[in-house]
Amino acid sequence: MQTRGSEPDTVISRPAELASPERRIKQKRGRKTYDALIETGFALLEHRELEAISIAELAKAAGYSTGAFYTRFRSKDEFFDALIARHLEWRTQARDRLLATVPSDTLIDALIEDLVQYYWKHRRFWRAALIRTIRDPDFWEPVRIHGRRFADLLVERIGKQALRPLTRQEETNIRFAVQLALGTINNAIINRPGPIFLGQELFVNNLVRAFRIVSDYDNLMRAADRGADMAR
Repeated sequence: MQTRGSEPDTVISRPAELASPERRIKQKRGRKTYDALIETGFALLEHRELEAISIAELAKAAGYSTGAFYTRFRSKDEFFDALIARHLEWRTQARDRLLATVPSDTLIDALIEDLVQYYWKHRRFWRAALIRTIRDPDFWEPVRIHGRRFADLLVERIGKQALRPLTRQEETNIRFAVQLALGTINNAIINRPGPIFLGQELFVNNLVRAFRIVSDYDNLMRAADRGADMAR
C-alpha cells in the first residue's frame, strides 16, 4: 500500500483538556489523516490487543507512514488518549439519543443493551483503557466525569417521568444502579469471571433486571402512571 506521509500538514499542540486530547488540525487533509488513524486503531483493536499493535503496523493499515503518525501523535499513549476522546464522543451521542427518544417502559432495556453491545464490540480497546488507568490514574478522570453525567441525566429523566422531585434515596438508588452496570461490564471485560459472559444475551437480561431492582425503576414508573391517571 502506498503511503502518504510526506503531505505538508500543519498542526499545533493538543489542547490542555484531558477529555479532548486531539490536536487542532488546521488543514482538511490533516483532519482526514487524523481520522483515518483513529478509525484504523479501533478496527485493529476489534481483533488484537493494544500491546500487539505497533505504530508502524497501525500507520501502514491506515495508508500512511510512521512519520504521518508522529506528526499528529507524540506517542502511543497520546494516540490512545485520542481513542478515548473519540470513544467519549460516541458514548455521549448514544446516551443523548436514547434518553431523548426511548419511551420509559423500554428505556432501561435500551440503555443496558446499547452499553453491553458497544463494550462487547470494543472489549479489547476497553481492556486496554482499564489497564492504562492502573499506571496513570489521571487518565481515567474524563471517563469518570462521563459516567457521572450519565447518572445525572438519567436521574433528571426519571424525575420528569415521575412527575415529582426524586428523594435523596431514590437518586442514590439510580446512581448506584449506574455504578453497578458499568462496574459489572468492566469486571466482565478485565476478569471474565463468569458464569455469564459479556457476549451472551443472558448477560444483558440479567443486568437489566439488576438495574431495575437496584434503582426501583418499575415502582417509580408505576407511581408516575398512577399520578398521571389522577391528574387526568
